[in-house]
Amino acid sequence: MAPDLQGRSASPVSQAAAAGLLASGLAPLRRIGGETIRRFGLQPAQSDALAGSLGRSGSLEVRLARGPSEVWRAQRVRYRVFYQEMSAKPDVVSRMVRRDADRFDAACDHLLVIDHAARGRFGGVKPKIVGTYRLMRQDEALRLGGFYTQSEFDLAPLIARHPGKRFLELGRSCVLEPYRSKKTVELLWHGIWTYIRHHRIDAMFGCASFDGTDPEDLALPLSFLHHHARAEGEWSARAHGVRHVAMDVLPAQMIDAKLALKQMPPLIKGYLRLGARFGTGAVIDRQFGTTDVLVILPVEAIDQRYVAYYGDEGQRYAA
Repeated sequence: MAPDLQGRSASPVSQAAAAGLLASGLAPLRRIGGETIRRFGLQPAQSDALAGSLGRSGSLEVRLARGPSEVWRAQRVRYRVFYQEMSAKPDVVSRMVRRDADRFDAACDHLLVIDHAARGRFGGVKPKIVGTYRLMRQDEALRLGGFYTQSEFDLAPLIARHPGKRFLELGRSCVLEPYRSKKTVELLWHGIWTYIRHHRIDAMFGCASFDGTDPEDLALPLSFLHHHARAEGEWSARAHGVRHVAMDVLPAQMIDAKLALKQMPPLIKGYLRLGARFGTGAVIDRQFGTTDVLVILPVEAIDQRYVAYYGDEGQRYAA
């Protein structure tokens, strides 16, 4: 009943972060001061009310990161998936520290799935982070100067049309390959559902990615999203003009829906099942070797099957 998850909504380490890390001499965590922690996204922004476990299934637990070391570990998981497994190209600092990080991390809550039965290098039990999602609320984004997604898509008109609604950006989604199972994914979505209920979120959005940077190679799935799942009216949004890549590569009558869905990344198929719609126009991200689309999901549009499955207050995997 849950969408599968394997993807990313990410950006490379910012120039400011790179300079700061080099200036710090890549010091161990215990030697990094509080201001550096805040500046480079190592201090979670979570509220005390969500500091406990958000859910469990067997040895797996979903919760928010509780301190700088857990954010660093989540960034390391992101690096493994985005740079070592997928096609992202790390800059010199990312390669040296083996972490995926940017300036937005400091304004986000970091949702984690932790395997408490994982084994360490010498065979002993050593809990480890196996999946993560980055969550940025609108008030935190305003303090930072905007959402990450706004670097690719023009969200200002969308947000302006809903002045009383609370928006949440979803990004940096990834799960380690051995854990890409229904259980892990359901725990992540259980955590998100608990989070949006607690913060009374009205709508979610974020970037989702196709591998590859040639729209012609992605003609069928992009055209399907444009013709059959495009956000319209008050929920519409577009890629920035200078980065806009047309998604209607094929006319509607040429689309084989079954084949198009088969070509969708699991994350995008999952969003579709939930009831999401997609922005107009895609964006090519050459740093990550992907074609990005904008996902828009008002909470009121979530398929009621999923609401019933997780419970109105997220009871299904309650700890």
